[in-house]
Amino acid sequence: MDVTSRFVLDFARRFAAGDEGAVILDFGCGGGALVAAGRAEGLDMYGADIFYGGSNAREQAEASGLWGDAIRPISGGRIPFPDAFFQLAVNNQVMEHVEDLDAALREIHRVLIPGGTVLSVFPSSDVWREGHIGVPFTHRFRKGSRVRFLYTWAMRSLGLGYWKQQAATRRQWALDKLAWIDAYTRYRPRREIFDVFGRHFESELREPDYIRFRLRDRKGTAPFARLLDLPLVPAVAGALLRKAAFLVIVSRKGRP
Repeated sequence: MDVTSRFVLDFARRFAAGDEGAVILDFGCGGGALVAAGRAEGLDMYGADIFYGGSNAREQAEASGLWGDAIRPISGGRIPFPDAFFQLAVNNQVMEHVEDLDAALREIHRVLIPGGTVLSVFPSSDVWREGHIGVPFTHRFRKGSRVRFLYTWAMRSLGLGYWKQQAATRRQWALDKLAWIDAYTRYRPRREIFDVFGRHFESELREPDYIRFRLRDRKGTAPFARLLDLPLVPAVAGALLRKAAFLVIVSRKGRP
């Protein structure tokens, strides 16, 4: 499990410790690794996903032994759980793949109890590196532009990029990966993201929490976590993380 998934699991673990009996949703659970890990620790965790065509997550989820009960497919945009069923919903690198962010957040709002919490980890369009293919700034070019294609091809020729074995040539890799980005990602400006979140939740940025967790996750960097207690350091570190990787948003559903 990568460090971001461990952070999300730790958030869920600490939340459940303070809210005994909390029921937790992993929205966009993919193959269900986080759900399986949470349930192995005794968390009452469930997952839901639309299982889009850009991955083999559905096959993994069906093979997990959790399919149909703890992991359920989203159909018609509706999360397959009753109203006010969860105390916490988490999503990790999901919202940049969602076509209609407002509709997704409306559904998460529906299945949360009043006062429920959402943890969202995902990139905005401000991020420097396109994290799905590993080429900086690719997502900032106009879709379909020749300049974007030539740039991506050049970066791949210089050795950048992930999943390099998936194409016979560097040119084909650039074509394939750009097509994947266009089909399966929706990068939004931070202002638009907070406007949409604000229709449903009260939200705050919490990137320093992730940075502190990541530093403490390794013995060699753990002492540096103390720097986040100094004035201005959390603000600067959070701004850098938003540019280098993603947003970390904690949202809460209002009470009646």
